[in-house]
Amino acid sequence: MNYNLKPVGEQTIVITGASSGIGLVTARMAAKRGARLVLAARSEDALLKLCDELNQGETRAIHVVADVGREDQVHRIAHTAISHFGGIDTWVNDAGLSVYGRIMDVPIEDMHRLIDTDFWGVVYGSRIAVRHMSSRGGALINIGSVVSDRAIPMQGIYSAAKHAVKGFTNALRMELEEANVPISVSLIKPTGINTPFPDHAQNYMDRSPTLPPPVYAPEAVAEAILHCAETPERELFIGSGAKVMSASEQYAPRLTDKLMEGTMFEAQKADRPPRSNERSSLYHAGADLQERGSYDGHTMETSFYTKATMHPMVTGAVLLGAGLAIAKMWKPSYSNS
Repeated sequence: MNYNLKPVGEQTIVITGASSGIGLVTARMAAKRGARLVLAARSEDALLKLCDELNQGETRAIHVVADVGREDQVHRIAHTAISHFGGIDTWVNDAGLSVYGRIMDVPIEDMHRLIDTDFWGVVYGSRIAVRHMSSRGGALINIGSVVSDRAIPMQGIYSAAKHAVKGFTNALRMELEEANVPISVSLIKPTGINTPFPDHAQNYMDRSPTLPPPVYAPEAVAEAILHCAETPERELFIGSGAKVMSASEQYAPRLTDKLMEGTMFEAQKADRPPRSNERSSLYHAGADLQERGSYDGHTMETSFYTKATMHPMVTGAVLLGAGLAIAKMWKPSYSNS
């Protein structure tokens, strides 16, 4: 199918969850490339500051205060994009949050709230984006997770939501392809990303939450998002660790259970006492405009695996060239005697 995706600099891009983490980094990266942006989040103060930063004299970024768990508010995002810029070229469903704790300790109300944002927010955004892009085409990009493939303990309801996002996204893609609707549907599955994600989460553990390694920079995800805005991709893993974790679920699920039971409970706890849940973003908007969080381990600034996945021909040529160079270095030399 010919999706006819425009260069990022010629696009109008909607980004939910734009006030922090992956959404914030993506907005800034897209603005540098000249995109027109419609930025959605719950904090108006953060969005106003971000738009002031990005516009610099011309209105290329506008904001919409919206809770993606409310369908009427997601409709408002689309209407604002169309009234200001005339249409939508790419829609990125990035808004998300988490709850840390054993399933039996997490209140049902918190589970409902997480599902409203992490799953129904994707459903509302996807359906509304498809309606508005179906005639002209475009890209729909949903942010899943490595836990879309492999659940982890202490984030059970988050894992369930991301499993649901994967199933919904894959089914929607097939239905659009069968109907010849020219919308590219991509699912991005990051591993741990150094954003304020754990800091914003509701927490029922005895220590503050943190990310298990390997952990990557949010720029790696933003690059993948903008790549999918221009290039149809079914799915992309961010970080080789995500691919390995997904493969372990497919080929050795019971062994992976045991490995996680032995490691993941402590690996998700920082050496800090828990903060009050009054400071979480589950029910209240954050206003920090922070790209990265409090993770104090090593952050991998890029993923060669992800870059190779996005640019296989270039990577192949580089590897071939490196192989030929090494072969030349080791080729024995002979001299006439």
